[in-house]
Amino acid sequence: MDVSKTKSSFYRRLYVAYLIDSGLASSVPALTEVTGMPRRTAQDTIAALVDLDIVCEFEQEEGARNHAGRYRIREWGAIDRGWIERNLRQIKAVLEYP
Repeated sequence: MDVSKTKSSFYRRLYVAYLIDSGLASSVPALTEVTGMPRRTAQDTIAALVDLDIVCEFEQEEGARNHAGRYRIREWGAIDRGWIERNLRQIKAVLEYP
């Protein structure tokens, strides 16, 4: 499937936000396991969510060290989470994720 870098980047951000918000993968290790993307790509994608006005915050586990915790979506901005759910199959196919 021939997809532009812009579209694949946009879909990757939507999918990562969806995975975090749904609790299916709310940490970098979980994201890499679910999607197969490299750790650095997962980190960069989380950092880039702000470009879509998606507010994603890290919550440190109580008493934990070394950034143990999880990410949480606080605000979706102009993004419709329902659209992501309705188009999940297409998003995953474009990204070639399981």
